[in-house]
Amino acid sequence: MASNIVVPQLGESVVEARVARWLKKEGDAVTVGEPLVELETEKIDLEVGAEQAGVLAKIARQEGEDVKIGDVLGVIGEGAGAAAAPATAAGTTTTTASQPAAAAAAGADGKQLSTPTARRMAETHDIALAGVAGTGEAGRITKRDVASVVTAAPAAPPAAPVAKPAPPAPKPAPVAKPAAPAGERTEQRVRMSKRRLTIARNLVEAQHTAAMLTTFNEVDMTALMSLRERRKKAFQERYGVGLGIASFFVKASVAALKAFPRLNAEIQGEEMVLKQYCDVGIAVGAEQGLVVPVLRNAEAMSFAAIEQGIRDFATRARDGSLTLEDLRGGTFTITNGGVFGSLLSTPILNPPQVGILGLHKIEERPIAANGQVVIRPMMYLALSYDHRIVDGMEAVQFLVRIKEYIEDPGHLLLES
Repeated sequence: MASNIVVPQLGESVVEARVARWLKKEGDAVTVGEPLVELETEKIDLEVGAEQAGVLAKIARQEGEDVKIGDVLGVIGEGAGAAAAPATAAGTTTTTASQPAAAAAAGADGKQLSTPTARRMAETHDIALAGVAGTGEAGRITKRDVASVVTAAPAAPPAAPVAKPAPPAPKPAPVAKPAAPAGERTEQRVRMSKRRLTIARNLVEAQHTAAMLTTFNEVDMTALMSLRERRKKAFQERYGVGLGIASFFVKASVAALKAFPRLNAEIQGEEMVLKQYCDVGIAVGAEQGLVVPVLRNAEAMSFAAIEQGIRDFATRARDGSLTLEDLRGGTFTITNGGVFGSLLSTPILNPPQVGILGLHKIEERPIAANGQVVIRPMMYLALSYDHRIVDGMEAVQFLVRIKEYIEDPGHLLLES
């Protein structure tokens, strides 16, 4: 009995996707759970698997087409198909060049064991995924696993020396080709990804719908950096993760949100929804564009749990293995342009949130302290907020509160 392959539920607020790549061709045999097609959404790439065994009878939506939840992507019919690889002399099967690398990465139970990004990299470097050890969740092969194989691949042995041939007869002098016209300019037209389109739409929406303002302050990082320097070795040995500055700012933000709850709210119609929990989004740069995975209930997390969570987000953003659940929701966001060298910037709200904290580069600058000019490691902070429910006084006091917590980290112990 034939069955349709349909676009599944894509997660909170995600209603549209783009067909990125078919992993099977029409006429190929499929097994239950085997990935058939990759979809690109505004947040992550995902795979749609076969719900029954049979043959991919029809591909209804081609690569590059935009689709919505419930749309029919193709049809699975009955039959054995023609995708089985030819048997070798030893009675085993081999993967042909025409078969996608995804087939080699499928386990015996038909479930996919590699991320879409890992498969694309494997195809680019002609690497068989069957020989790659997966370090991702449930043994899933990630981009990092494939990259390690690429970098570890031995160089090809030098060719054996051969006898030198007789010198060829002299050739006539080549005729010089005319040079390209001076000032010649070229252009390239590239289709925007679903994620990039969504980022563009959300940023414009934030500026059109919110009364967005930004307030700035600067913070002396001396005490925090000194504490971190004293404790980082013991912290690493005890928890197996480095002690960065991000966990301090998450802790400081949580404490400040408790004191100024309207920065941890959202607008729904004519009401303010004040959140009694702190789900802090951490902006992470990824290959396909910015993503904001969320630390759930950050108010209950330890420094070690925060550092481990942020490191895990960064790793999986590079591997392309973040899930929709990782990116869902969030009540407040922290973004750190300082890791890219930004000295000062204006962060844009992540709707429907009404506050976002921007961190920047730590730079030694002369400041006045106790009547003297001293050199201190300083960082500019920026808080963008929605003036519809957050007053300027609240925003300024919120940022001052974070400054106080960072300049005297002992406050965070009292607030934890």
